[in-house]
Amino acid sequence: MPKPFVSAIIVAAGNGSRMKAGVNKQYLYLNSKPVLAHTLLVFEECQLVDEVVLVIGKQDVQICMEEVIRPYKIKKVKVLVEGGATRQESMYLGLKKVNKKADIVITHDGARPLVHSNTLIKCIEGTLEHKATIVAVPSKDTIKIVDENLTVKETPDRTTLWTVQTPQTFEYNLLMRAHEKAIEDHFVGTDDAMLVERLNHTIKIIKGHYDNIKITTPEDLIMAESIIKMIQR
Repeated sequence: MPKPFVSAIIVAAGNGSRMKAGVNKQYLYLNSKPVLAHTLLVFEECQLVDEVVLVIGKQDVQICMEEVIRPYKIKKVKVLVEGGATRQESMYLGLKKVNKKADIVITHDGARPLVHSNTLIKCIEGTLEHKATIVAVPSKDTIKIVDENLTVKETPDRTTLWTVQTPQTFEYNLLMRAHEKAIEDHFVGTDDAMLVERLNHTIKIIKGHYDNIKITTPEDLIMAESIIKMIQR
């Protein structure tokens, strides 16, 4: 079987308001490199990934080129796309820019810089078989379902609950169809998998790693620094 053409869409268009740093969180430094550089280098070094479509804010084009793309010699970024009003819109804008040869699309958050390279490989291999995979880890916590008054209504079985991360990986045509259906129905989901679920397509889980954290608050940067130091020991 010939190698599939794999495109990655990395969304880094958020403004990072919860970080309160005055700059998009993607460009804050983590262990001497911008967060986004860490993320892109994982995809750059994965031989199964053919191209990267990077979705960023219009105001961030200059800083992205000067502090990430050029200094770290990122070659796989073929397109810089201006992000939309929502993550879903940003992802769709990126999806429309992937290479026409794309068989598989990996979607990923730019603010998840500690994704493992072997996770990307498992996602691609799993998607060749199932057409739709998501990275997730078993929930460590007991989860409560509550009503609008914060009254506990139910406690679901924790063994059935998984915390979803990115990457999420799909056959290109399936993901495009899911996004177009969402637009047609004026539906906004919290992740790409939710859109694919609406097509009644089965999604398989790829077990991930708890250290694949998303950088959202200052505390997350401290945690990520600690994880990197632990890995480097």
